[in-house]
Order: sequence, then structure tokens, then C-alpha cells
Amino acid sequence: MSVVKTDMANQSKPKLSASHKSWLKWASLGLVSFINGYATILMYARGEYAFALLTLVLTSLGVYIFARKQTYAHRYIFPGVAGMILFIIFPLLYTVGLSFTNYSGSNQLNLERAQNVLMQRTYQSGDSYNFSLYEQNGNFSIALKDGDQWYSTDFYDLKALPTDEDVALRPVDVPAGEQAPLKTVIQNRTGISGLVLATPGGTELKMSGLRQFAEIQPLYVLQEDGETLYNTREDKTLKPNYEIGFYQQVDDNGNFVGEPIAPGFIVNIGMDNFARIMSDPGIQQPFFKIFIWTVIFSALTVVLTLAVGVILAQIVSWEALKGRGVYRVLLILPYAVPAFISILIFKGLFNQSFGEINQLLQGLFGLSPAWFTDPFLAKTMIIIVNTWLGYPYMMILAMGMLKAIPDDLYEASAMDGAGPLDNFFKITLPLLVKPMIPLLIASFAFNFNNFVLIQLLTNGAPDMIGTSVPAGHTDLLVSYTYRIAFEGAGGQDFGLAGAIATIIFLLVGGLSLLNMKFTKLESE
Repeated sequence: MSVVKTDMANQSKPKLSASHKSWLKWASLGLVSFINGYATILMYARGEYAFALLTLVLTSLGVYIFARKQTYAHRYIFPGVAGMILFIIFPLLYTVGLSFTNYSGSNQLNLERAQNVLMQRTYQSGDSYNFSLYEQNGNFSIALKDGDQWYSTDFYDLKALPTDEDVALRPVDVPAGEQAPLKTVIQNRTGISGLVLATPGGTELKMSGLRQFAEIQPLYVLQEDGETLYNTREDKTLKPNYEIGFYQQVDDNGNFVGEPIAPGFIVNIGMDNFARIMSDPGIQQPFFKIFIWTVIFSALTVVLTLAVGVILAQIVSWEALKGRGVYRVLLILPYAVPAFISILIFKGLFNQSFGEINQLLQGLFGLSPAWFTDPFLAKTMIIIVNTWLGYPYMMILAMGMLKAIPDDLYEASAMDGAGPLDNFFKITLPLLVKPMIPLLIASFAFNFNNFVLIQLLTNGAPDMIGTSVPAGHTDLLVSYTYRIAFEGAGGQDFGLAGAIATIIFLLVGGLSLLNMKFTKLESE
């Protein structure tokens, strides 16, 4: 009886036919294609060519996979592939692309938008006139006085001012209505500033202050070639200088003279950013100092965390030690606490005036080290903190590998008369380090880009003196790149930061290949 009911229930459920499923699939793909195609066109129209290309590639790939029977099985891996393209490949290619441009805080626009910004600049080319608002039946007129003669506009609703055309001024004996207070002008300043008042003589006036209209002229006028700008106030001709990405005055021979005019525009400068790293003393010297420090920091961190981790793993694996489980939990706790919390705690502990570490050293030895102002001590502090943060990981790995070492080796060593130190350096350490080499290389690569530690603990301080871009003695390459991109006093230099980021990528990529090579050798 239950079987019959089940069959009847199944028959009562509506099922989509193959044609309906096919129609639904193609309708969905068409809708997705339309939406993303429209978004691509908008991005392209706004000059966001890279993002338009990214949207086009992801959409085309998705439609290709879901539309064809031969590729439909790949729909399960499409989200992963799309994520890799969106969050890994695209940012990488975009950063590398930036390294070949002058993109910076002063060069963020394309040529057309830079032109528009310059052409919107105006200057007062004639006399200014005081004006007042006059109210009548809820509408307002603008009245101004030239000598003894009053001029007034028609009455308008301030919420619907005709900013798309000139508003005529006509001579009157006395303005009609009641004069409005200054706060009314302030409340409607945005709308009033968009008005262009036309005098009976043909002069155009624009708002130049809370109580004034003046004759305003555009400072720059675009010429017929679509690139040249003419300065109407100073009678100068400006052309785009594609070598530096700025408009600049040209002389009668077409040579660039004078100072460049901001804002600038983005141009391709080839390998100039990489050449600056190697040739500009204000960049070259701090770059190589920071590079050497980054390598030393990463190497010392790996060595010290490995040493501390292996020693502690040996201690807590000693069978004669009572309470081994408690010690293991306590020693692993630093790994369980979020790193940024530990870093901020250490920042307080190392405080030069009130930190517990300096108070202890002052009480015992009369010392008060300048942890944050002395370059050597600041680097020492960073290595100490990073060793504390990293040793639990090495200890956990070593504890697991110690159990894999056969006891027969130690028994044979004891029969030969070897002591604990001989066992450690000739049996334990070699058998631990060899399988850990890929992990040690990965740890080196991670610390090579350990941005959080530097940013939260020292922010690169103490700063280097006489550099072209912000640089500190404790900066790693990654934090140095961040400061160039976002903390430059003369404007953020994203192009130079992109060049350094490209170098970092090549270095870390080389380490990854080395890691893969060691992993392959280990498996063989």
C-alpha cells in the first residue's frame, strides 16, 4: 500500500522536460552574458580597460564551460579557476603592468580626464558685483548693482534653477520682493553657483563668493588638434609631455619649458622604475639595505625558530619528564593566540619608558635600551618577537617527526658509547632537518613577506635619513613597498611600488620553485 502511495506522489510532482531545461539553461546564460556584457561596456567607456578585460574573460570562460556538452563536466572546478584568475593572476599581472607606468598620487588620470579637469578651471577676468536674493511668493530672484543701476533676474524656485542655460539680467529701478537673509544663500549655494547670468551687454557672470558674481572665463581652451591647451590668462600654449605624464608649456620651437601642470596622466615609461631602483641613490641605498636585512631576518627567524622548536620538542618528548602533557599545551599556546594580539603585547612590553622589560633591566643592570630608536636594537627586538611567534610551529613538526625515528638507532649508538649530544647531532638533527627542508623554505618565504609583524611592531622605524621615498631600518621589502605606495610625502608612487613588488614576486617565486625541487627530490 505504501509503495502505491509513493508512486502516486511521484507521478503528481511536475517534472521539467528536456526542452524546458535546455531553455532555462540558455536563458540563464543569456541573462548572465547580457549583464556582464553591459558591465564590460561601462568599464571600457570609463577607461577601466583592465577590469573590462577581466570581466570579459571570466564571463566568456563561464559561458563556454556551461554551454558546451564537452566542457560541462568542468563546471565543478570553474569557481576555483575563476577565483584563481580574479584573486591571484589578475592582481599579479595588474601589479606588473603598473611597474611600467608612472602611476602615482599625481598621475592617476588618463589624458582625456586630465584635459577635462584643466578645462574646468576658470579665473575672474572682469569686475565683480555684489548680489542679493529677493523673495516673492516663495520664489527668488538674483539682483546685483552696477554703480547706481540695479539688474535683476526673473523669479525662480531655488530647487529648480535653470543651470543648463544662461539666465538673463534686466535693468530695474528697485528689486522686487523682500531681501532674503544670508543663510538662504548658504543653503542654496550649490544651485546658485551653477547659474550663468547674462548681462544686457553680453557679459557672462558666475558666482565667485557668497555675496558676489563676477565675469569668469575658462583658464584653458582646447585647440583643434584635440591635445593642445591654450592658457587664455597668460597667453601660453601647453601640450602633453608623454615622457613625464603632465601638460607643460611649449616655446615657439615646440620645446617643453616651465613647470608641469597638475593633474598628470598615466603614461608608459618602460623600465624607468626599475632603473630608478638601481640608479637613484635615494632609492638604491635603502633598497639594498632593506633587501639584505630582509634576507637576514628571514634566515635568522628560520634558524632560531627551528632551534628553539627542536630543543623544546626533545624536552617534552622525554619520557622521564613528569607532566609532559601540561608542558606541551603551555608551549603551544603562543601558536593559538592571534599573532596581532601577541605583537601588540610585545610592543607594550618593549616600551622604552614604561615597558616591563626595560623596568626589569633597569632594576637589575641599570640598563634602559632604546628598542624603537636604535636600529640594531629594533632589529633584535623584531627577531625576538618573531622567534616567539614561530617556534610552536617548528616544535609541533619536530614532535611528530621524533616519533618516526627508530629506537634501534639510539640503542646501536649507545652500544658504541655515544652520549646524548652525539645522538642529537648525528642522529636526531639530521633525520629531523632533511624532511623539513621544504617546510623551512616555505617558512623563509613567509617571513620574507611578514608585513603584519613590521607594521604593528615598528612600522619600519627608526626611519632612514636622506632617502627619496619613505624607508626605515626595520622595514622589510614588503613594508617598504607599502610605504612607497601609500605614505609618500610627495605623492604615492604606485609605479615604483609595483616594480619592487615585481622583484619580490620573482624572489619568492624562485623560492617556491626551489621548494618544489626539494620536495621532488625528497619524494624520489
